[in-house]
Amino acid sequence: MKESGKHKPAKICYEHIGGKLGELLMEQFVAKGWISKYGSADKHFYITEKGEHEFSELGIDLTQIKSE
Repeated sequence: MKESGKHKPAKICYEHIGGKLGELLMEQFVAKGWISKYGSADKHFYITEKGEHEFSELGIDLTQIKSE
């Protein structure tokens, strides 16, 4: 299927959004304070209290995410 120039790709990679869309979402979530890291060397993000509230306001059920 040939993609039209009007559509932007949203890639799925191992059950998450990848590609440029995933990158842009992550950058905005960090900038808004919805997700953060414990330290700059940490590879993993966590959802902040503000993020819990904001994601819930968007209708995202965070109980679907496993706690670590």
